[in-house]
Amino acid sequence: MFKYKCLNPIAKIGLNNFTEQYQAVDNIDDADGVLVRSANMNEMMFSENLLAIARAGAGVNNIPCDRCADEGIVVFNTPGANANGVKEMVIAAMLIASRDIIGGVEWVRANAGDPEIAKLTEKTKKKFAGTEIAGKKLGIIGLGAIGVRVANAARNLGMEVYGYDPYLSVDAAWSLSSDVKHVTNVDDIYSKCDIITIHVPALDNTKGMVNAEAIAKMKKGVIILNLARDILCNETDILSGINSGKIRKYVTDFPNTVTAGHDGCIVIPHLGASTEESEDNCAIKAVIQMKDYLENGNIVNAVNMPRCEMGICTLPRITIIHKNVAGMIGQFTNVMGNAGYNIANMVNKSKGDYAYTMIDVESSISDDLVKECEKIDGVIRVRVVRKDV
Repeated sequence: MFKYKCLNPIAKIGLNNFTEQYQAVDNIDDADGVLVRSANMNEMMFSENLLAIARAGAGVNNIPCDRCADEGIVVFNTPGANANGVKEMVIAAMLIASRDIIGGVEWVRANAGDPEIAKLTEKTKKKFAGTEIAGKKLGIIGLGAIGVRVANAARNLGMEVYGYDPYLSVDAAWSLSSDVKHVTNVDDIYSKCDIITIHVPALDNTKGMVNAEAIAKMKKGVIILNLARDILCNETDILSGINSGKIRKYVTDFPNTVTAGHDGCIVIPHLGASTEESEDNCAIKAVIQMKDYLENGNIVNAVNMPRCEMGICTLPRITIIHKNVAGMIGQFTNVMGNAGYNIANMVNKSKGDYAYTMIDVESSISDDLVKECEKIDGVIRVRVVRKDV
């Protein structure tokens, strides 16, 4: 029996993927797996029972991923599950920034009681006139699951699209419209584009990447969209750009005291992935990935461990999370051989400082074998997925 804890409400359609082998628990210390959306886990201490955390969404800033790796806890996320919802919000953001739709709607609301509102509308609407997005140059920084969808949708809307991503994956490249101009220098995005949208993770080299230096390279009247992570833009520099007239509009999905209510800022209350469809997709993907790890030992879409798969577990299987150092595989196989075990299948993958090894054997796994593996220097966690033949 596997036990799981939900730290946030998780869509029922996702939880329905749990079978009778799974039991929801109230105490996180009893859980083998945790499902989370926005709850902050950074200060939490974890019991030795916890094997996996699955984030129903892409961002994992609320999870101490490095500490989890050191404790042998695999952290999953669900990239791409909410991509369509965010893509649609980006298209909406471009439209409301290019045309003062919000200002117009607010004017109508304010004048709703005026019997002459129809006549006043014809005199006033010029205040809210904007520009069309067709024919404009859109720059996309980050061509992952969301960026590619935005690029393709923008091309269909008649925009000229430039994309920048030094780590463009093969899958993304295949999905990207051939009409998108792939640039190798982000400065080309800054200098050429009328609208710039950011879709990169929050890393040390991306925090505050849109700053005064970047803004200085942009066209006058540029529109900047940030529906990815709040810390990607230096918002003090953004406001300076708005006040100087360099930036026409800044649309962000992350309200704070710097931008909320400021002229030139359209601040959305973090709605990018807040659709029923996105929440359902994220929940389904998170549960399926957690189940595959708990039941088979397979790791897919982990942020702190390598991708490593060996199919459905049909033989006794032992998995080992360990440091990515030389000689580990030899030590594992020596322990197996000395204990009389014949290895039927084995796979090892590494990512940064950590590695993961899966081994199927042809006889039942003893407690002594587990203890011998645990004694090896650099081993973080040994887990038996299936004990007996």
